[in-house]
Amino acid sequence: MDANRSIAVVDYGVGNIGSICNMLKHIGVKSLVATVPADLDGVRGIVLPGVGHFMKAMERLTESGMAAALRETASRGDIPILGICLGMQLMCHSSEEGGVGGLGVIDAEVKRFIIPEGSTLKVPHMGWSEVNIKREGTILGDTGQRDPRFYFVHSYFVECRDDRLIIGTSEFGSMFTSAFSKGNLIGVQFHPEKSHRYGVELFKRFDGLTR
Repeated sequence: MDANRSIAVVDYGVGNIGSICNMLKHIGVKSLVATVPADLDGVRGIVLPGVGHFMKAMERLTESGMAAALRETASRGDIPILGICLGMQLMCHSSEEGGVGGLGVIDAEVKRFIIPEGSTLKVPHMGWSEVNIKREGTILGDTGQRDPRFYFVHSYFVECRDDRLIIGTSEFGSMFTSAFSKGNLIGVQFHPEKSHRYGVELFKRFDGLTR
């Protein structure tokens, strides 16, 4: 792929667009903000960010035509797509948050954290947590290195039906999937754009996948 082509950051009204574009600029990567399917023409990678409500996010993606465009890109397999936080969850079939289906490109469901009675933990899971690398040579790095730390803010988590998709796990009461990968599709539950050097390294690896 042409390294001079841009990475698209999808804007559907619920994402941390500015921080992601600034992070890409910091590592020397051209980006563009995509609001309609035509904006994805000719890009070499796509970032699907998101914070907020699953159902409202899917409604906006569907209304703009982006949902269909993202499904098509996922099925072609030629352009890497990185889902961040809610963006990761939107890649799944369904969520306990809202009554609509997701993009359905990953065989997984999104569930709300249930905190056991007597626990001092509170939802949302917020703050810095380690990500345990489960597979060699992924966007998270290699298993021989020290497990990276990323910043999380979420009340729901992804439950993959196929454990082979899981490339990273983290702990909040119990272990949950904090990163998955399937072909050209990658999802991370944390916010790499808020995760300092670990986030920089992750975006550099994603950029490498798009070249």
